[in-house]
Amino acid sequence: MGGFNKLEPVKAAQKCINNYYPNCDGALLAGSVVRGEATSTSDLDIVIFDDTYRSSYRESLIAYEWQIEVFAHNLKSYQHYFESDYKRARPSLPRMVSEGIILKGGGVIDSIKCEAKELLSKGPEKWSIEIINTKRYFITDTLDDFIGCNNRAEEIFIANTLAELVSEFVLRTNNKWIGASKWIIRSLRDYDVNFAEQFVEAFDIFYRSGAKNEVIKLVDEILHPYGGRLFDGFSLGKK
Repeated sequence: MGGFNKLEPVKAAQKCINNYYPNCDGALLAGSVVRGEATSTSDLDIVIFDDTYRSSYRESLIAYEWQIEVFAHNLKSYQHYFESDYKRARPSLPRMVSEGIILKGGGVIDSIKCEAKELLSKGPEKWSIEIINTKRYFITDTLDDFIGCNNRAEEIFIANTLAELVSEFVLRTNNKWIGASKWIIRSLRDYDVNFAEQFVEAFDIFYRSGAKNEVIKLVDEILHPYGGRLFDGFSLGKK
């Protein structure tokens, strides 16, 4: 971290807590600096627990040459976010709490960390057959658009949608957490490094050359164990 020519992240985070949130019950530093993945544009993610807060909130500031994102909770409000993250299968707060370095309030934080780790190890809620079939249909619909499109600008964005749908399908049908943006590929790598490489290569070939065959092949291989593409006979919301 010395290469960034700024205060070391844990020290900067500790100063932030001491100066801006001195009365909090507990705090931890999370994010890329904790995982050893920080870049020159990385910020500090700090989670605050203060039981005097009426509700959760989020705020940003610049201090000690760092951009700092603060996620503030009382000693109950974080549970709502844990539950919400579980339902959407994107464990943002549980992951931050689980991996975070404790800055203050070890006893308080240790208990919340245990909750986070238990939730993460549990994995997301299993998809029903109905949900799987609905996802198959929308993937099929998007794949058909992708195959038939001959407008370069449009097919780029169709491919983006297809990549998100397919990554979600693979992860959820294997009881794994999903992600957004950079966390899509991170989640795929957590699931299967070899598959993640195959996934990236297929879409990279398309983005570089316009060739669609590898993407089409990949999608069909993923859908095959669940019955393949789905259109004929599908219905949604029929009484």
